[in-house]
Amino acid sequence: MGNQEQIADRQMYNKLAKELSDLKTVVSLYREYQALLKEITDLQTVLSGKHEQDFMELAQVEQVTLSEKKEALEQKLDRILAGEDKDSGRDCIMEIRQGTGGDEAGLFAAVLYRMYSKYADNKGWTIEPMYSSVNEAGGIKEIVFSVKGKDSFRCLKFESGVHRVQRVPTTESQGRIHTSTATVAVLMEPEEVDLVIEPKDLRIDTYRSSGPGGQHMQKTDSAVRITHLPTNTVVACQDERSQIKNKAKAMRVLRARILEVKIENEAKKLSSARKTQIGTGDRSEKIRTYNYPDRRVTDHRINFTSHQLEGILEGQMDELFEALLKAEQEKKRESRTFNK
Repeated sequence: MGNQEQIADRQMYNKLAKELSDLKTVVSLYREYQALLKEITDLQTVLSGKHEQDFMELAQVEQVTLSEKKEALEQKLDRILAGEDKDSGRDCIMEIRQGTGGDEAGLFAAVLYRMYSKYADNKGWTIEPMYSSVNEAGGIKEIVFSVKGKDSFRCLKFESGVHRVQRVPTTESQGRIHTSTATVAVLMEPEEVDLVIEPKDLRIDTYRSSGPGGQHMQKTDSAVRITHLPTNTVVACQDERSQIKNKAKAMRVLRARILEVKIENEAKKLSSARKTQIGTGDRSEKIRTYNYPDRRVTDHRINFTSHQLEGILEGQMDELFEALLKAEQEKKRESRTFNK
């Protein structure tokens, strides 16, 4: 990284900086693990000798403490080597869109947004709306929002895909159960070292945002649309009255979408990486069903079923996410064993 040619190449320098950051974590933990092993060996030597009873009791307590630390470090190293913790500390950007089912699908999309908002509140995370569009029934056509907080991406990354609801709509006079869907995408919030977007690759358009009239009607071109020309990725934002704030939010979403495509392309090159995922992560894949008549939530990827529908919709999702994380770790462990 000290090479002048690398410093001059911003993209290469950022790539090397990210690799260094990734290596530092695992190397630091391994060195800590090696030091702990030496400490345990030294303590065992002490315990094999003859000492006063009080001293031996303290040494035995210390032995238990060190054993617990060793087990915790081994689990952490195992997760990192499996690739789980590499990006677990990242914030994320979520996108929810109504799917099939018309207005009822939009109402379900609103239910999902409320569910994630409740879960974020329970975890002490912060949600920031970035773009939203509603339908005539008061449901959500589309909403984009960021989630900031410890392990937000680690937990929410499993939510990408098609969510299906089975329930009787309020407009249904015959009491028939309807099936509707909403799609969810979870994008990792990029850091500066993840990718470089050149200004020459962007086309930025401004326009007057739509919304309620009266004193709040926009009289300036505050809405922003950004197009990334190489990938033809388009992002719009009009939630803020400030053009500068809308541009900043749109750039965050744009970077997240481009990074997602980059990660997907890299994963396709590594067949083993595809084997370690729960499902394909494709937005067209049906991942979960929310059945209101039976008060049941079923995650089809891991055959997880809960009859606590109301609790889950209120953001009580820890049991579900723990099951998904456990399944992911087991699949990655199996993949590593197979590759060996």
